[in-house]
Amino acid sequence: MVTLSINNINVEVPEGTTVLEAAKKVGINIPTLCHFEGKKPLGACRVCLVEIEGGRALAASCSTPVAHGMKVFTNTKRARSARKTVVELLLSEHNGECKTCDRNNDCELQNLAYQMGIEDIRLKGEVAKPHIDKSTPALVRDNGKCIKCRRCVTVCNEVQAVGALFPQGRGFSSMISPAFMSDLETVACVQCGQCAAVCPVGAISERSHIDDVWKALDDPTKMVIVQTAPAIRAALGECFGYEPGTLVTGKMVTALKQLGFDKVFDTNFTADLTIIEEGTELLMRLKDKIVNGKKVALPQFTSCSPGWINFVEYFYPEYTENLSTCKSPQQMFGALAKTYYAEMLCKDIDEIVVVSVMPCTAKKFECQREEMNASGIQDVDYVLTTRELAKMIKQAGIDFTSLPDSKMDSPLGLSSGAADIFANTGGVMEAAIRTVYEIVTGRELPLENLHVEPLMGLDGVKTATLKIEGTQPDWSFLEGVELKVAVAHGLSNARKLFKSIENGEEYHFVEVMTCPGGCIGGGGQPRFTDDSVRQKRLAAIYAEDEGKELRKSHENPDIKRLYERYLGKPLGETSHHLLHTHYKKKEIFK
Repeated sequence: MVTLSINNINVEVPEGTTVLEAAKKVGINIPTLCHFEGKKPLGACRVCLVEIEGGRALAASCSTPVAHGMKVFTNTKRARSARKTVVELLLSEHNGECKTCDRNNDCELQNLAYQMGIEDIRLKGEVAKPHIDKSTPALVRDNGKCIKCRRCVTVCNEVQAVGALFPQGRGFSSMISPAFMSDLETVACVQCGQCAAVCPVGAISERSHIDDVWKALDDPTKMVIVQTAPAIRAALGECFGYEPGTLVTGKMVTALKQLGFDKVFDTNFTADLTIIEEGTELLMRLKDKIVNGKKVALPQFTSCSPGWINFVEYFYPEYTENLSTCKSPQQMFGALAKTYYAEMLCKDIDEIVVVSVMPCTAKKFECQREEMNASGIQDVDYVLTTRELAKMIKQAGIDFTSLPDSKMDSPLGLSSGAADIFANTGGVMEAAIRTVYEIVTGRELPLENLHVEPLMGLDGVKTATLKIEGTQPDWSFLEGVELKVAVAHGLSNARKLFKSIENGEEYHFVEVMTCPGGCIGGGGQPRFTDDSVRQKRLAAIYAEDEGKELRKSHENPDIKRLYERYLGKPLGETSHHLLHTHYKKKEIFK
């Protein structure tokens, strides 16, 4: 342990801790624009400069390790003046119009300028030339606004292990972009949006569907229905001043109805449906292997996360057959809304507009995939991120905090707690185990509160083994089988999992979520998401699950009715057409 003082406050921290981290421990905030939690410091932005007694020059607190007896001062005139000058220099070349920028009032550079009392651009210089990249369905890049903090480079390369963004060029002409300063569509970008989630300014953002949704809502000839993903209810409140992890499910439903949506449904409904289809698919693969002696693609990978699907198609195409053929809950919902629900209402499918509210930017890409038109037209029309929904609520002048609670509409709104935990890393796996175990044994999962604890939390790769004993007659071939499962979140951890599989580690079922923490840490969630925020959102989702009477997908009565009235049976002809698909190899460079 190392003892030092910061602004005359004594603090003891482990050796290797940085001055920035030590200051945070005693409640002292040092501003920074490039710092990335848990990753090697860059010291690129120089906004975190502090004065250290005896030091000749100011030090970047994010990259300076603590030392015994060190005396740090964060608010001396010298430190304040230097930080202010750094921010002024960034502003002098920042080609951004704050009044109309997507990040106005949600911009870290703007907030720092305000905090430092910068009221005028004192330093004049050449401004970065804008290059607007709208080449992908999910993301928009504006290099004129980029301050070259390299957070996007860190998250793309170290957290996601995708490598779509790198610094290009030198000096003032340098640019953060794909290779050869090309657009994103030319490289293997999985469109996860983590770059947009960590960008401190407006250089990378989601491609907005807000105007399209308003246009649909204003069209009297259209019935506009909305589905909301499980992760939204634990994060939307942050956009209105609530603490991270505050559940606002009822207020969210009321707000959506006040915006003018004709029906408000829950993606959780089709999350329950996904468990039935995906669980049955796993059991059939195991039967083909154990009973019929067939060569089958195991482990079976979950297929709910579109960034993960892109990742496999680009980097591990030899494993595309291992992907579950199930579409994501978003796409299952769209297909059912424009078939099953349209028939219930006696409406033509082109009269119905399906809007999704998702924590994920890659969902914007997913809804436009050529495979996602089981109804005959595009199944999901528009996708709003959590941030976009908050903007619409504010545009409509709705006082979110004073709204009463409302319930989801029927018949696509009832869901189990198992569907809620789809939002969390490990949640899809746990939900599947709850159902598969009970189908096979006829008994409830013998775990406290139904939670598979080894699969919970924020460890990058998690594994569990569940021995199946006392099977039902139809599933006797599984008697004594040890079901081995694995969970990864963040695509760099997916690479670690692939490596272990290639080294001979055997699993039956694997869940991968693209974003750190799962959907609760999605690229479309309120900024800024670090592990403390992720933990609060995770806890809220588990609380939502535990508070429900229905906690297993196969017990959802509306799902049972759906099969009785429309789908027939899991993996049947109708469900195969509407709810399943296949994926294929993609080229890394175009």
